[in-house]
Amino acid sequence: MENDDEGKWLVQWYEEKAASVNSNISDISEHKEMKAIKDLVGLARFIVSPECQSVAILTGAGVSVASGIPDFRSPGGMYDTLRPELITATETQRRLMQMDPTYVVERGIFMKNSFPYMEVRRPFILGVREKKWKPTIAHHFASLLHSKTGKLTRVYTQNIDGLTHATNLPDDKIVSVHGTINKASCETCGTDMDFGAFCDEVKQKIKDIYNPQNGPKESEPINCKACGKATVKPKTVLFGSNLPSEFFERTKEDLPGVDLLIVAGTSLVVSPANNLVYKVPQTSYRVIVNNEPVGRELGIDYGPNAERDFFAQGNCDDVFLDLICELGWLEDLNGARENMADGSINLIQSKMDGED
Repeated sequence: MENDDEGKWLVQWYEEKAASVNSNISDISEHKEMKAIKDLVGLARFIVSPECQSVAILTGAGVSVASGIPDFRSPGGMYDTLRPELITATETQRRLMQMDPTYVVERGIFMKNSFPYMEVRRPFILGVREKKWKPTIAHHFASLLHSKTGKLTRVYTQNIDGLTHATNLPDDKIVSVHGTINKASCETCGTDMDFGAFCDEVKQKIKDIYNPQNGPKESEPINCKACGKATVKPKTVLFGSNLPSEFFERTKEDLPGVDLLIVAGTSLVVSPANNLVYKVPQTSYRVIVNNEPVGRELGIDYGPNAERDFFAQGNCDDVFLDLICELGWLEDLNGARENMADGSINLIQSKMDGED
């Protein structure tokens, strides 16, 4: 989902945590002392070692920040900059968005009034069509991991920007947990709409609340050709909607065999994606790549004696660039710079200049 309800999430978390503890009893009984990963050198060594055969990656908005897409919760992100008074909505709906900006992506509001979602998402939708944003070092790490080692089992991305798919990573290695913005369909009947035609209608019919001169003065509905409802939107999962069945099928298939889970650029507050951190075996290493600690309530250990958890603190591109260097893949990464965000390219160039 594009966001989650805190109360519902907490109840669900306790239920699933209890189930996970029971399911991991065999892991605990067979658990041998693990050699803690203390730095990126140790992480690189583990990745290329025979002990590591299966790696899963869970990504959030932080991996796309270097592409120029602000994440939702940080200063400058969608929730921080939302101005409900500019949005086509009732006063009640505006008050709800003022109190909690995540109402913009709530299915109940969307089905009554699609304009808040469409107006907020307009520049993002059109920017994706124009390929305004390119993958980052963090995105390319997953592709390199797959091509260089064959150990990548899956990337579970909570992002809707499609940038993970824009690398050389095969589609079957990616699960878009919350959908993607580069496809469109009707939320009411499920009928697909050509994305190009959808973008044309967005440009013509949805006002630009950020740069009013770029669009119509007032928004008009985009109606589904099949059912006639004004509920055509990108194929993202709104709060209150079900996740794609693929997420549940893949996690059931993947997680029991995972040796290493890398969690990158996510606050770990959105369920059920955050469940991955306690559904991997007790013998799995867990690496958190983020600016600040996350997931303590999910059991991530940030203490000095942490055995299976390693906190690689920093922004995603910096950390993954350093890890790629430790793995000896810098030249391979540099070879992908034509399909990379400018900020990422600059980081790579600085690193290479420093090694001369």
